[in-house]
Amino acid sequence: METKGEVETFFIVTRGKTRKGFSRGYIGHVEAETQHGELMGLVYGGGSSVSSTKSRGVVKKEDTYLLSRHQAQLLLFVCPPSKRLDLLCNPQLFAAICQLSQDDLVVLKHKKAYHPGLVKNLMQIGRKENQGDLLMLGFEVEFVDTDQTTSSKKPAPLPLFSAADIVQVVPACSQGLHWKDVPFDGLSRKTVSRINSMPNLGSRRQHVKESQTDHKVMQSQTPKVSHIPFEVGSMVEVMSNTGITVFGVIRWIGAPEGKKSNWAGIELDYEVKGCSDGKYKGQQYFSCKDSSALFVPLTKCSPDRRFLYSPTEKDILRSPDISPVPSLGETDAPPIPESEAQSLLVGKMKGIQGHFNSCYLDVTLFSLFSSSKTLDSVCQSPADTEQHISHTLRKDIVNRLRRDGFVPADSVMNFRKQLGCDSFVTEEKDPEEFITVLLQHVLCTEPLLKFRSCRGVSQDAYTFQIILEKEQVGQTPTVQQLLETSFLSCDLKFEEIPSCLMLQMPRFGNRYKMFPHIIPSTELDITDLLYNSPRDCFLCGRLAEYECSQCLQDPRLQPGRIKQYCATCKTQVHTHPSRQGHCPRALTVSSDVPADGPIPRHKMHLFAVLCIHTSHYVSFVKYGPNPHSWLFFDSMADRCGDDQTGYNIPEIRACPQVGDFLSQAEDKLVCADPSQAGEPVRRLLCDSYMCLYQSESMALHR
Repeated sequence: METKGEVETFFIVTRGKTRKGFSRGYIGHVEAETQHGELMGLVYGGGSSVSSTKSRGVVKKEDTYLLSRHQAQLLLFVCPPSKRLDLLCNPQLFAAICQLSQDDLVVLKHKKAYHPGLVKNLMQIGRKENQGDLLMLGFEVEFVDTDQTTSSKKPAPLPLFSAADIVQVVPACSQGLHWKDVPFDGLSRKTVSRINSMPNLGSRRQHVKESQTDHKVMQSQTPKVSHIPFEVGSMVEVMSNTGITVFGVIRWIGAPEGKKSNWAGIELDYEVKGCSDGKYKGQQYFSCKDSSALFVPLTKCSPDRRFLYSPTEKDILRSPDISPVPSLGETDAPPIPESEAQSLLVGKMKGIQGHFNSCYLDVTLFSLFSSSKTLDSVCQSPADTEQHISHTLRKDIVNRLRRDGFVPADSVMNFRKQLGCDSFVTEEKDPEEFITVLLQHVLCTEPLLKFRSCRGVSQDAYTFQIILEKEQVGQTPTVQQLLETSFLSCDLKFEEIPSCLMLQMPRFGNRYKMFPHIIPSTELDITDLLYNSPRDCFLCGRLAEYECSQCLQDPRLQPGRIKQYCATCKTQVHTHPSRQGHCPRALTVSSDVPADGPIPRHKMHLFAVLCIHTSHYVSFVKYGPNPHSWLFFDSMADRCGDDQTGYNIPEIRACPQVGDFLSQAEDKLVCADPSQAGEPVRRLLCDSYMCLYQSESMALHR
């Protein structure tokens, strides 16, 4: 065993299972390193407010990322531990946070909203009682009002924030670019005394601000911005007088009444308090949603950085004498939680940007990976064993979507080229064709579905096409009815419970639909579709011993439902003259199953619906357990520019009305008029192409 000597080394656990006190996101202090590449030392709790709470443990070195003491203290105040890894995976932001100085301008996420503020103090949390204690660090921040002055109320204790609460650090050279003619230096700031026990914030970042390099950057940016030939339809960004950058599309250019120079009327990606619906000083210049129109001098507009990379911006946020935290390639972003989905995803330029016949691929990837964890275990394979294309999918699409809420078209096009077939780059495909290639050749996973016919023949597949005659179900069937009828028609059963079930609706091509409306069942009960699984009698609830496919459409026995019976009910039902010609089939029942015991139900839950209309695919995605948590995604909702030089504008909208509609009882759903439920619901029922279900109790493994 080798000791580390006098050098203090801290680390954060980035992957691996819990082992002797260490879990992902936990922070440790190295005391020794073994010859086998293991780190031994103190581990500081997983989100405990008491930083001295610690234990000793062992972790593999390759499962950690080394930290400085300052970084470890900042991350220790972040709770829960998973957020620490999320912050580290944004190296540019974390490097800037580590270099914050007094009176630096930041943007904070607080109470589900974004607020500008001034850093006033760096606080140590707790009291060092023992030599091994690592004190947490947090920032005292003074909020800045939108009128460019701080509050005049009686001074109150400043709120304390962790590094994870900071979503943007405003570069020093950008702090003079505001759409009001009020200099940033004129901001009225109240003085907050430094607490004696607080360590010095340091002057390193202040030195960077005043350095000749940044001065040259500031000099070079103004003419660069003012001479860009913006036009109606240009995607731009503007920094507000509060230091928050907003994004939008120019909808009008001209000189408003009372102004001599050209101004831009911008439709923002999201609503902002104080903005209009396209009016400026009572004059209507264009129309948009309320609180979404912003009018600024044209010289204050900059190209949208999401599509035009600026190398100087990266240099500004990075301190020249401290190396930024590198990206943690082995740490994957988790699915977007329900509480953050709307703030991260809803709006224009959200989701996956479409490009050149890519909508089939865009909506499939968004549906499978934005909020669902069904395929995570095969997508998040170790980097040293995966193919390059799998790494591209995970790093450039899945992680980027989950962390940033947006994937640009070039990342998707790079992935399409790596699929190895020119048709994936140039042609429109069907989602099921892409899903098979994705799972079989990219993720190298076994087929998700394993079937067995009653004649003992086994089959497997990645998706399932519902096949049946139109007369077998009603005019407005549910997916539950379609699946059960199709299984009986094809003489199939599931050999095992699938983790993910992707069902193609009964339609042919882009135009012909067998049914005008299909009701997506939010819960899919597959208990009666499992091979050799115990089932209960359709009538009395006792253990079933027989199944009769000919009873499926009997109008007296709930038509459309699979019928299985115990021996007694089978005899009674088939004494009726209309059923005497039926041929019930005996079920294989284990002798260990009690005849009167409860039969567990196996249900799968709807998490996405892919829709098609006039050869264009869109999707509805359920992003959480709340019945109203539905999103609508269109990767080509709008377009900026022409076919040669323009680009598509993806958009995501919240659709709680879909949840309202699907929450109704089944008998009401079948009789409901989709045209009265609104456009999203009508589109969901009329254009459904593929319904995606997941089993919450099953995990997909290689």
